[in-house]
Amino acid sequence: MTKPRALSAAAAPLVPATLDIPAPHAARMAGLERRALSAPFGVSDFAVFQTRVPPGEMSGLRHRHSRREEFVYVLQGEAVLVDDHGETVLTAGMCVGFPAGSAHHLLNRADRDLVYLEVTHAARGDKVEFPDDDLALAEPEPGRLHRFTRKDGGPL
Repeated sequence: MTKPRALSAAAAPLVPATLDIPAPHAARMAGLERRALSAPFGVSDFAVFQTRVPPGEMSGLRHRHSRREEFVYVLQGEAVLVDDHGETVLTAGMCVGFPAGSAHHLLNRADRDLVYLEVTHAARGDKVEFPDDDLALAEPEPGRLHRFTRKDGGPL
């Protein structure tokens, strides 16, 4: 497949927004739309996504990575950042970074879409923790992107 020279963000491929997150957790992000902006160009050391979060929904479950870092730049709308320090309102033009170990997610409590850019990277050996939910990310089974269990390792 030929890599594009440039493309509109609206034409970038959609990626699964819930990343195999099991029910009922996935329903909390049912309208989320993520577009892989960097992947069509063959970029592999980092990833850029454009994410649209409808009113009343969230960017994902509050989570923390053991090794991966993330950066978010708000393009439009209003986000409520929920992290280890409480809640902070982010508006268009604001940005925030999440070093490894920082639990976070974004809520859209406004009456219009929230749109932001997310920049992240692959981090070998990264472990993900969900502090607000009885959910853990385990080693994936063949053919699956992720495998979730309860925090104690038991089945969901």
